This record gives sequence, structure tokens and C-alpha cells, in this order.
Amino acid sequence: MALVLDTGPLLAALDAADPDHERCATLILDAREDLVVPMLVLAELDYWCHKRLGPDVWLAFLDDLLAGAYRAEPPTGRDLIRCRELQATYLDLRLGVTDASVLALVERLDEPKVATLDHRHFGAVRAAHKEGLELRP
Repeated sequence: MALVLDTGPLLAALDAADPDHERCATLILDAREDLVVPMLVLAELDYWCHKRLGPDVWLAFLDDLLAGAYRAEPPTGRDLIRCRELQATYLDLRLGVTDASVLALVERLDEPKVATLDHRHFGAVRAAHKEGLELRP
């Protein structure tokens, strides 16, 4: 079992001033499953850490990742094909490739849940393998 993490919960967990900090930090700290971070989420998290929190926060997160607290998962060729399908299907939502890659990975891992604060996208997009995904926290 794995918990695939979108950018929002990771950023909120790292930012004590974020209104979602407590519930996101608790979600991550209390997780019993592998914490999986799609590689495109890493790129987005790097950007937001540098913009909002500073490079020290990013480096501390990266240290945790390298120490095994999280598993980074690169997209496969099939995942990228699925990203394109999702982005084309949901043109009206302006679904970005990072969110599409999270969904593609959730499908590949056959997970019924995803950690995200983005209910606009993840609440509207239908995964191929489940009727509806459980959105955490």
C-alpha cells in the first residue's frame, strides 16, 4: 500500500503558518503506508519552497527524501500517455501535467486514495481504476 502525495499536503506540512499545516503534517507523520512522491510533484514543491519558505526548507525535505522517508517515483512512458489523455479529456479544468501525473501514478499503483488539497481537480477527474478516489487529509 502507498499514499501518493500531491504538492499541497507536502507544502502545508512544511509550512507551520499554512492553515492546513496541522492536518497535513499529521497525515504524513501518522501514515502507515509508503509515502510516494511523483517526480513532477518534487519539481513543483521545489519551486514553492523556494518562493514561499526558502531553500533551507527544500533542502531539509530533500534530506528526508534521500534518507528514505519518502519514495520518489518517476513517470513511465505509459504514465505520460495517460497524462496526455487526462489533460485532453479535462481541457475545461486546465489540468496541469503535475496533477495528471499524480492521477496516472495512483492508477498505476491501483490505490483508492490520494493526498491532496486540490479538490477542484481531484474531485472532478475520474480515475480509470476506481469510481471515486478518497481525498486525504
